[in-house]
Amino acid sequence: MPTTLTVPADAAVGGHHGRRIVAALAVTSTIGYGTLYYAYAVLLTPMAATLGTSTTAVTGALTASVLAGALAAIPVGRWLDHHGGRALMTTGSITATALLVAWSQVHTIEQLYAVMIGIGITGAMVLYEPAFAVIVAWFTPDRRPTALLAVTIVAGFASTLFMPLTGLLAAHLGWRGALLVLAAVHGAVTVPLHALTIRRPRLATTTAPARTERSEHAQRRAVAQAAMRDTRFWILAATLIAHGAATSTMTVHLIGYLTSRGHPATVAATLTGLLGVLSVTGRLVLTAVRRHLRVTTIVAAVFTTQAAAVLAMPLLAGTRTGAVITVIGFGLGFGITSLATPALLTDRYGTTAYATISGRLSAPVTIAKATAPLAAAATLLHTTAGYTPMLTAIAACCALAAIGMR
Repeated sequence: MPTTLTVPADAAVGGHHGRRIVAALAVTSTIGYGTLYYAYAVLLTPMAATLGTSTTAVTGALTASVLAGALAAIPVGRWLDHHGGRALMTTGSITATALLVAWSQVHTIEQLYAVMIGIGITGAMVLYEPAFAVIVAWFTPDRRPTALLAVTIVAGFASTLFMPLTGLLAAHLGWRGALLVLAAVHGAVTVPLHALTIRRPRLATTTAPARTERSEHAQRRAVAQAAMRDTRFWILAATLIAHGAATSTMTVHLIGYLTSRGHPATVAATLTGLLGVLSVTGRLVLTAVRRHLRVTTIVAAVFTTQAAAVLAMPLLAGTRTGAVITVIGFGLGFGITSLATPALLTDRYGTTAYATISGRLSAPVTIAKATAPLAAAATLLHTTAGYTPMLTAIAACCALAAIGMR
């Protein structure tokens, strides 16, 4: 299997400009997730009232957005490998800003779906996947985990920052006015940061002193095709699909489950909000422990802990303490794959075609995350008694993911 075919030739790689890139991507990812994704949950109910439709129909627009982003991940990955992130992320930021403005002006559900599909596509151009591709290309393997961790830690607080901000803006300006303010923030910050900061490092090859662009593209295709023929890639894909389905289903239905166990809605919402903080904790644990253990071993242990925590919920979650314990157990793995996936892909396939391979992996995983909660609601909650079958399915997915990581 091919390994990394290029190494940074620029002494500044991972140095001063590398820190600027990390800082810029941490900020833009936070704003991107806050405005393009998390704001939607806050604005859902007032949008439904204004458009004269159901919250279910409005929620469907977000699902369509996520699915569009999943499909866009494949061509976006190829572009990133061939051309780098600067032009793509700058264009995506400009387009996303325009779409936020357009979102504020929708008057029909059809217009909302069209805008949200566009936002899903631009999200694939500016959020984690392209940011990770830029970092993978820029940093050497010894500095890459710290750079990725820095971006994900900061962006992990996007919901904490932007959901209250969006609610405050909506309360004073209405949901349309709130979106215009968010669009201004998004455009004023992300566009210049992407345009002025993101660039590709100068690279030196380990095989030949100079390569033509055609031979570079041929090598990328060869590495990507080899990955597609590798059984480990498909095992990893199945593992992340199972885990993505479990985490997204739990996120959507956890408040409902906790309230069904007798907890007040405010307590249930607070405990669910712990998932964002715990995702940062899990990433810190992975970064610290990977110096002593293999990434797959660490992630498998975390997935196993998640499965055990979910299976314990019917026994423990009826009490406040038990609910906290089980939510913490599950939440430790909430964001761990965002760091584990780049590490596994670069270790196995190098960096030459990282974005292409990552995009092909991201597409089915994102589709699973978007559709699993709807499937759970339709096939489990509405056709069986209570939440136990759903929790069993989530625990089974986590257990399968743990097995797949070994």
